[in-house]
Amino acid sequence: MNEVMYSRPKGLTSLETHYCPGCTHGIVHRIIAEVLEEINYLERSICVAPVGCAVLAYDYFDIDSIEAAHGRAPAVATGIKRSLKNKDTIVFTYQGDGDLASIGLGEVLSAAARGENISIIFVNNAIYGMTGGQMAPTTLIGQKTTTSPYGRDEKQAGKPIKMCEILAQVPSTAYIERVTVTNPNNVRKAKKAIFNSFNCQVSGKGFSLVEVIGTCNIGWGMSPVDAMKWCEDKMLEYYPLGVYKDIRGDE
Repeated sequence: MNEVMYSRPKGLTSLETHYCPGCTHGIVHRIIAEVLEEINYLERSICVAPVGCAVLAYDYFDIDSIEAAHGRAPAVATGIKRSLKNKDTIVFTYQGDGDLASIGLGEVLSAAARGENISIIFVNNAIYGMTGGQMAPTTLIGQKTTTSPYGRDEKQAGKPIKMCEILAQVPSTAYIERVTVTNPNNVRKAKKAIFNSFNCQVSGKGFSLVEVIGTCNIGWGMSPVDAMKWCEDKMLEYYPLGVYKDIRGDE
């Protein structure tokens, strides 16, 4: 058996993150940093950080970063990408379900409709994690939160929003995929999807989004292990994994 040694990717700083133990944000951070390192883009990448659990992402990614107002990351990324002299630079947003699918819904749909050549990394854990565990646009029917203590009521709140399905129907989008990070195999697939998204941007194909179904074991009131199982049993049932749109051809 070969022993494989892992080290911190060059795209991550040495700071200890503020994320709760068991949170999947750390996994997503790592694979983004690994992809940027492997394609030699650490010096040619800009992260647009959100408001939410990942509000301090600029402290953790060892690349150029900027903070956006709540929900406005796609607009900020658009401005950055359009103003760059070197169009080969990767510009990506890192957003949660509250930042992207609630207050930022208009921003992401507008960027998608314009076919902006940016990448969106969308982490969906079905809850507002940073502000106390309130119901989010992606909270499942019957799921209990601090603002839906009896479970999300479909008649009152409607059904959870499905961003991949919506954005895949926008004519100007290029690449849309939903992944998760609940086990090593899924992590590898998520890393491949993020690579595809960045590759789509580098090749000038246009707007891409990778939705990562994550967990919030603290907000869900579960152990990290139980949260991973609940994610696979419940979240993935409503949010099926897969490629929803890919115009890249055989790349």
